[in-house]
Amino acid sequence: MEMLSLEKELKENSYPGRGIVIGKSADGTKAVAAYFIMGRSENSRNRVFVEDGEGIRTQAFDPAKLEDPSLIIYAPVRVLGNDTIVTNGDQTDTVYDGLKAGLTFEQSLRSREFEPDGPNYTPRISGVMHIENGAYDYSMSILKSNNGNPQQCNRYTFSYSNCVAGEGHFIHTYMHDGSPLPSFEGEPKLVAIPDDMESFTQMLWNSLNADNKVSLFVRYIDIATGKYETKIINKNQ
Repeated sequence: MEMLSLEKELKENSYPGRGIVIGKSADGTKAVAAYFIMGRSENSRNRVFVEDGEGIRTQAFDPAKLEDPSLIIYAPVRVLGNDTIVTNGDQTDTVYDGLKAGLTFEQSLRSREFEPDGPNYTPRISGVMHIENGAYDYSMSILKSNNGNPQQCNRYTFSYSNCVAGEGHFIHTYMHDGSPLPSFEGEPKLVAIPDDMESFTQMLWNSLNADNKVSLFVRYIDIATGKYETKIINKNQ
């Protein structure tokens, strides 16, 4: 698979929607995750990321302007032991509860499908990172309608073991802007993951469409120790 420029992918797409990047730093010592949200409506744009324990959650920037919270207020990131879960909706809790009950990542998501926001039927994208005894692997998932037909949910899971230093994968909800919004197609895109967390964070944020970007989360986890560093950028300050 050709390695794509993540910066170019973002700059040339005005509305990828919500996106997850997971991989390993170039020096091989860090497990890396990034999650961003974008919005076209006032309700979607009226959000910020805030830290919540070891994870994060979304909350309304201006509570007075919050309309329907059902698909925009959730915990995108939660941690369960050696697992870090990153998703674009409340399926974070579904995965968390499933793993806790002994289910696999894929099994946990079988009870869920795309979002009920026709005609877009936004895909649910999810990822889980597992670090244990100096080893690191991750999986990603997309649950999407069948070419816009809500009668069928197509489920795809991608698993990456023996992760290669400097490589990661990028999955997002929409191919590009449109009406209705076209769902992501294909497998997660191969992208480069650098060592420098600050420059990676700034590249991501600066590459997102200025009008549509809302919030960004980035985390680098030391594979040997489990210690992590988190960066959050919110357009609404």
